[in-house]
Amino acid sequence: MTRSTTRPAAAPATVSPSRRRALKAGAAALSMLAAPAIVRAQGTPKLRIGYWPVASGLPFFAAVEKGYFKEAGLNVEPIKFASPQQVIEAILAGRCDGSANGTASAALAIGDIAQPGLLKIFCTNPTNAKFVLDEFLVAKDSPIKTVAELKGKRVACGPGLQNVVLAKTMLERAGAGKISVTELPIGQHVAALAAGQIDGVYSLEPTGTIGRLNGTTRTLEAGVVARYILGDPMAPWHGGSASLTTEFLGKNKDVAKAYLAAYRRGVVLVRQNPAEARPFLKGYTAIEGALTAEVPMADYLFFDEFKASDAAHFQKFYDLFTEKGIFSRKVDVNTLLYKA
Repeated sequence: MTRSTTRPAAAPATVSPSRRRALKAGAAALSMLAAPAIVRAQGTPKLRIGYWPVASGLPFFAAVEKGYFKEAGLNVEPIKFASPQQVIEAILAGRCDGSANGTASAALAIGDIAQPGLLKIFCTNPTNAKFVLDEFLVAKDSPIKTVAELKGKRVACGPGLQNVVLAKTMLERAGAGKISVTELPIGQHVAALAAGQIDGVYSLEPTGTIGRLNGTTRTLEAGVVARYILGDPMAPWHGGSASLTTEFLGKNKDVAKAYLAAYRRGVVLVRQNPAEARPFLKGYTAIEGALTAEVPMADYLFFDEFKASDAAHFQKFYDLFTEKGIFSRKVDVNTLLYKA
């Protein structure tokens, strides 16, 4: 069942250690905003940031709409793409300077394999059974009750290698066996289930929320990557990441510093006041209006909040793609993480 994860403005006593570190780091970042704000739009290079229309991109959407980038004197251009693969292709071609949260981390690694040293990841959006992003969905009246029962059925997933590899691997590990998976644009998942064109789909929020609220689909299981890939429903799956190219970081250090500080303001807003941030899903994703209040939130982790266990879970996710032959070489997560 898809869960609403609206959180209070202040961190409760039961907040996770990573969240406590995150809140402290966020407060520190806000106190430093005056320094990078010396950058002014005149003569400042444009930052072209690619994004995929999923809910985990919310900190970037909020930072744009709240004017955090403009306040820092930045000229940021959001560029929407139909798949994470297209985001990394644009980065490789020099048409984007980075990615927003929600961009498939495996796609970013593939880009770095193609062009070593291409980019640095500065913020991830870890999810699991609590902070929901990934899920298997079926039609509302489907008799299917478990992922294993998708065996022999028509199953789809979002576009791109990360989605395909994860969907196939999770289906096999859940007991559904080795079955083919059809790639579909994420915006078509609900309609395809409702029309009976497919029996199940591996998707990302806000898809599950849209289908549930319009009465056409239901969540079979959420937080599936943490369970079937990482082996623990509460493990952090760093499936999406925000990044900047090393070229931009090297040539525009002050601008990059200002961008990271303004971006962190978006993360802090989502963490501390999700109700204020949620409406900014409108226009960037397929969900809008009152429905924005229902979308579950991902967690977020900045580069300076990572600890050894976070990197280890991230590495386990990447190692799957090496094992499956998708990565032509082992990718060390620590070499991709941005370091101030």
